[in-house]
Amino acid sequence: MATPDFIVSLREKIGHDQLFLPAATAVIVRGVPDGAPLWEVPTVLLARRADNDKWAPVAGIAEPGEEISTTAIREVAEEVGLEARVEALLGVGQVGPVEYGNGDKCLFMDTTLRLSVADDAVPHLADDENTEVGWFSVAQLPQSLNARHRMVIADAVAQMKHPAGFRPRIGYAKRN
Repeated sequence: MATPDFIVSLREKIGHDQLFLPAATAVIVRGVPDGAPLWEVPTVLLARRADNDKWAPVAGIAEPGEEISTTAIREVAEEVGLEARVEALLGVGQVGPVEYGNGDKCLFMDTTLRLSVADDAVPHLADDENTEVGWFSVAQLPQSLNARHRMVIADAVAQMKHPAGFRPRIGYAKRN
């Protein structure tokens, strides 16, 4: 389900004009078990997108009236077949503008959340939006992962390890 039905309906009315859409990015991180060797690092779940062949956290557009946390949980179930739980807000900020191959233009207001899944959860491709899915060491992320995704993964690990001292970097304007 790459393009939600409500977007298809909007596109029939407005063509390729820019849409401003709420979206969620679900960063699923597994911590290091107690007693693990010091060199072990957390892992993150990533999917290789079918549309651009790049690795990324699971993400998607909110349905009309849908809470953004519900969007993140739904997207994880739809794309990688896992039941997830929201653990923390990592930040809210603009992504884009993006222009797709068909000429559609979008600007996203993305809410990035850290989610968890059961320790023994095994992801699988649950739709056609991705071509691969897997767990990656946060110390050895795929080269195709973009800078924003690298930042939110680092933020997810930081928030998980030190929740009281965590400060989001997404959505904060730098002030002089």
